[in-house]
Amino acid sequence: MRKPFITLSALGILLAATVLLATSLGTVSIPMGHIASIVVKHITGVNIGGPWSDTQETIVWQLRLPRVAGAGIVGAALAAAGVLFQGLLRNPIADPYLLGTSGGAALAATIALLLPVTSGAFGFTLVPIAAFVGALGAVLLVYQIARVGSRAPITTLLLAGFAASSLMAAAMSFLMLTNQNTLQRVVLWTMGGISASGWDTLKVIGPLILAGLLCALTMTTDLNAFLLGEDQAAALGISVEGRKFMLLATGALLTGAAVAISGLVGFVGLIVPHIVRLLIGPDNRLLLPASALSGAIFLILADLIARMVLSPSEVPLGVVTAFVGAPFFIYLLRRTKREYTF
Repeated sequence: MRKPFITLSALGILLAATVLLATSLGTVSIPMGHIASIVVKHITGVNIGGPWSDTQETIVWQLRLPRVAGAGIVGAALAAAGVLFQGLLRNPIADPYLLGTSGGAALAATIALLLPVTSGAFGFTLVPIAAFVGALGAVLLVYQIARVGSRAPITTLLLAGFAASSLMAAAMSFLMLTNQNTLQRVVLWTMGGISASGWDTLKVIGPLILAGLLCALTMTTDLNAFLLGEDQAAALGISVEGRKFMLLATGALLTGAAVAISGLVGFVGLIVPHIVRLLIGPDNRLLLPASALSGAIFLILADLIARMVLSPSEVPLGVVTAFVGAPFFIYLLRRTKREYTF
């Protein structure tokens, strides 16, 4: 019990420090002490004083902190979804986009960009709403295709996910080629970037992701049983197909909610759970919350790099995560020189 507490506490402290750092740095640097005082003022209503200006307060509370919080919750959601899919598929290099989530989100977002509609709902434009629905719909479609009677075998799920992703990618490519005026907008969306420019969108997405994380935490014991194989899980009294559907649905919810405000950001759900598993072991009861915290830290830092490296211009977030994630993942594979097992 002591090890999980120490591990999660250390990650929580590191996450708080990362949030302060990312909020402090930018075109205008703001002292971390001012940031902490501004946050306390807005959350508790208590003004503990400080020499900050109204401009600094606006930058912190209305601009930087919502974006940092958005990066954090997206990173946590993708990393947690990665744990769910890797455990369910018994493959430590599976990622949240494996079962058609990215294809469904990208196709739906492309269709939304082509529609002459500018309004949305819940503070969102049509594109993020379409991406969220497309991501969830794609996973449900893959699950239905993969079902054989009352079961959905893992191998069939993977094959159905590959086929559905390929079909949706082809449909998106066709739409882009026949509508050149939207090509740049689609490409920019697929390269990823945190679109939270205020608190309104986070008030909707935040509770969705929190609900998904809590649901995932309640299934970590069952996820440990899945690592032994479906037959062994059934022997332990687990309703295999029902729990499999819940794991898929929860992973799709987390991924879809993240995609709604970030576009397609790769490698977070792949490398973060993978690295955390190497450091603390395969027990999902600790792996899932540790990966969520680590994913939040990783994506906040990646977003900070995206903002700072070519300031005042920005690099797409997906480009940063790919530049960081791909070489590091290759290094891990080359370093171990063996097949990973749980």
